[in-house]
Amino acid sequence: MSQPFLVSHLLVAAVSLALAACGVQAGNEANQTTVAAAATATQTTIQEVRIGHQASGSLVFLKDQKTLDEALAKENIKVNWVKFTSGPPMLEALNTGNLDFATTGEAPPIFAQAANAGLVYVAHEAASPDSEGLLLPKGSNITDVSQLKGKKIAVAKGSSAHYTLLQGLKKHGLKFSDITPVYLQPSDGRAAFEQGSVDAWVVWEPYRAAAEKQLGATTLFNTSGLKPSYSFYLARKEFAEQHPALVKTIVKHIDQADQTINADLKAFGNITAKQVGVPEDIAYEAVIRRKYGAAFITPEIAIEQQKVADAFYAEKLIPKAIQVNEIMWQAPQN
Repeated sequence: MSQPFLVSHLLVAAVSLALAACGVQAGNEANQTTVAAAATATQTTIQEVRIGHQASGSLVFLKDQKTLDEALAKENIKVNWVKFTSGPPMLEALNTGNLDFATTGEAPPIFAQAANAGLVYVAHEAASPDSEGLLLPKGSNITDVSQLKGKKIAVAKGSSAHYTLLQGLKKHGLKFSDITPVYLQPSDGRAAFEQGSVDAWVVWEPYRAAAEKQLGATTLFNTSGLKPSYSFYLARKEFAEQHPALVKTIVKHIDQADQTINADLKAFGNITAKQVGVPEDIAYEAVIRRKYGAAFITPEIAIEQQKVADAFYAEKLIPKAIQVNEIMWQAPQN
């Protein structure tokens, strides 16, 4: 269950419009072979790995449990955990070499690739169709998506919530141009929502659960039926090429953390509350709205991600075609 890229950097490239599923699969095989070949290159010495995380998700648990820290300490590698408010600034940090590994929703990598960022998809989490939603303030007269036409809606630009908004409008016959997006990071989005300067707010967990419980907000729609809602793990391209075994180790520990989370969601809720600084009931609500289980990227996942790219291109939010399979990293088999 994510400052954003500058607009001038975001609007550099886009996605292909009509890529058949078989074409994506074929492209994956060809491109992943190339990336996998690079991944077998001689590994260089590393003393620190910098991992970006957000306010919720598996990395919060992994950080708290210190299992990855302890495993890498045996190899004289320190883990530096860095917290971000959303995916876009995290991927900017990857691109500028200030981060090695990160997690985001499905939209930030599209904008990053469009800006020619040097990163690769590594793995994904299980689909979580209730992990985001469009919120209405207490007392709102809006009861149907069609009533959002002409309204101001807060959303983090280039985030997974941006895609949720795009798809939610489309499903109900509206275009993105039918609303007025107000691009705000979560903390500013909440402030605008509370003050009544926007009519709705699209956001992920735990911000959504917090608004519902603390502000009396209601969810007009979540992501169910709109998109699978995968979250992704990405790495700096050079890092993945030079340290493939380390990347595999990180993903292995994430999946182990996910299995522990699945065995005791309540405990993870308590950890999230402590790490994020929200009440336990809010943290638990955020936790149970996500699904947990990390796996390396498959051709099927690449096909779903291409749909995200196509949707942003169709609305001219990115101007040219990109193919997401070109930056799908394939874990070496040895």
